Amino acid sequence: MKSNVFTNTYDTTKRDRPVLAVRVRRAAGDPRRGWLTADGWSVPVALGRGGILANKWEGDGGTPRGVYRPLRLWWRDDRHIRPRTFLPVRTIRPEDAWCEDPDDRRYNQSIRLVRDQPGDRLTREDHLYDFIVEIDHNSAPRIAGRGSAVFLHLARPDFSPTAGCVSMTKSAMLRLLRRMGPRTKIIIG
Repeated sequence: MKSNVFTNTYDTTKRDRPVLAVRVRRAAGDPRRGWLTADGWSVPVALGRGGILANKWEGDGGTPRGVYRPLRLWWRDDRHIRPRTFLPVRTIRPEDAWCEDPDDRRYNQSIRLVRDQPGDRLTREDHLYDFIVEIDHNSAPRIAGRGSAVFLHLARPDFSPTAGCVSMTKSAMLRLLRRMGPRTKIIIG
């Protein structure tokens, strides 16, 4: 009788490595819905209200077409335990925000805001930003007006469109995080 020890060991090792690629494609019939596929499994996702766009601009509601890399996971440690991932992890603090002003030198970067200062804060009352995967869209070089704050994050219960991000259920996010590393390609389109 042949032993399955080698096969089982191989499968465990394979599951403990980051996937090479994650693909996001538009769903048939609705440009604001899509499918994320990674390592043989697929999950539904919500896309930007403008669908997937090749020529992304600030405020157009489009999810940018292209190949990206995940930079880090931002997570709410006041709501969830630290998830397993190969990505660098950063806790979201009350002062953390994202600059979406094309006229600001800090455009499309994380910033810190003082208590009453306006801005797109990462600590939200809803749970959309409990887990945020920051990707390298419009980051090197940053071009004013070409889109900011494009993340992978949690979806609304009704899977309504995002402002340009890719959103999914919490269980899908946690499963993806376990298999995502800095070299994983995120292919949108």
